[in-house]
Amino acid sequence: MAIGDQRDLELARKNLTTYFARVLPGASDIEVGDLSAPGMGFSNETLLVDLSYSRNGERRDERLVIRVKPHAQVFPEYDLRRQYDVMRMLEPTDVPVPHMRWFEDAADTLGASFYVMDRIDGVVPPDHPTYNVAGCCVDMTPASRRALCFDGIDKLARIHKLDWQQLGFDCLARPDLGATPLAQQLEYYRRYLEWGAEGRPQPTVEPALAWLLANQPADEPVGLCWGDSRIGNMIFDGDRCVAVLDWEMVTLGNPEQDLGWWLFLDWHHSAGIGVERLEGFPSREATIARYAERTGRPVRHLHYYEAFAALRFAVVMIRIATLTRAAGMFTPEGFETNNICTQGLARLLNLPPPS
Repeated sequence: MAIGDQRDLELARKNLTTYFARVLPGASDIEVGDLSAPGMGFSNETLLVDLSYSRNGERRDERLVIRVKPHAQVFPEYDLRRQYDVMRMLEPTDVPVPHMRWFEDAADTLGASFYVMDRIDGVVPPDHPTYNVAGCCVDMTPASRRALCFDGIDKLARIHKLDWQQLGFDCLARPDLGATPLAQQLEYYRRYLEWGAEGRPQPTVEPALAWLLANQPADEPVGLCWGDSRIGNMIFDGDRCVAVLDWEMVTLGNPEQDLGWWLFLDWHHSAGIGVERLEGFPSREATIARYAERTGRPVRHLHYYEAFAALRFAVVMIRIATLTRAAGMFTPEGFETNNICTQGLARLLNLPPPS
């Protein structure tokens, strides 16, 4: 499916019924109910389904989530199987993730590969409109907002304290791209920029990438990095995080890069769009202190990794601008080079304001 397309849910229901009959040995009277597509993101499509079936004389009801590989790709490489495997590998740890059920390579059921996981009850702070003006956080007390953010940071720290080698996450290394995890990522985003920009000049992103290449910190710790670290990718039960979602940007690197992304996205969803942060959300300084306390490590290169976060997001936005135009969706003039991400990048690195 391309961005802007609508899925035929009745056809999907029929095909999923056949699929579940295949992956649930001994199941009968299979019903796929309340199938819905709550909204297709730029980087994946999500389906919610209530599955009901009989087995061994018992009727079972299960609430599931299906993630479908997109046809219009935001990322130059989209490894849906890797996302599934990462969450499956995290299940035995203290990082809360949904229970993973099945991965399907074949495209005959939903038109692309997909995976199925348990649905977790709770709420997710929204991106559009930002959680500072709508959604669950608006109705919370300031104390609960503070607790929610701190619990999110605590779960982030759990990710970074994992023994990534013992768990087998060395499979995420890309030695073909560089000698260190950071060098590998910078080369990935250099290629991503080249692919996404299609030869169009990028007056903010290009000098920013040059700065990041020239100022790489040395002797860094290596850990598992979530990649898209923010409360909008967490499910909360009250002010407690009960699931960490969306591992499509997972990588190895200095875990500080996740903190840099967290802080940049917090700025993006507030001051970046001209919105006041809700009372109770912890300050930048309090967030950094909480993270350092929970990880037991000092934060040393945060400015670099906030700039890296801004660049990564800006490169993604270049590709999104291309996809929205191709889908006939409204795209503001100059959006590709002048958006919140490039504005934040220019601010962080003292570059000329984008125009």
